[in-house]
Amino acid sequence: MHCAGSGDFNTIKAFLMEELVTIIKTIMENNDKNIKAAIVADSLLRTDIGMDSLDLAELTVIIEDRYNVDIFESEYPETVMDVWKKISNE
Repeated sequence: MHCAGSGDFNTIKAFLMEELVTIIKTIMENNDKNIKAAIVADSLLRTDIGMDSLDLAELTVIIEDRYNVDIFESEYPETVMDVWKKISNE
């Protein structure tokens, strides 16, 4: 039986972050919005990226569909990392 090592775990974590950034970019592009800055872990969803309440609602639906996680369940996520932590159970 193969157990995932820390390298495997880090690869999964990096993949989740990359996928989350792709989801955010797609939402913004589909809504004809320019992303204000490069999307990194500590980017603020509203201020740095420029997401409004409709964009955040769309993000919530996509995350719930893909990961079965309600990102607004316990507290409001302000950064990309906040969303990532909820997806990855960090």
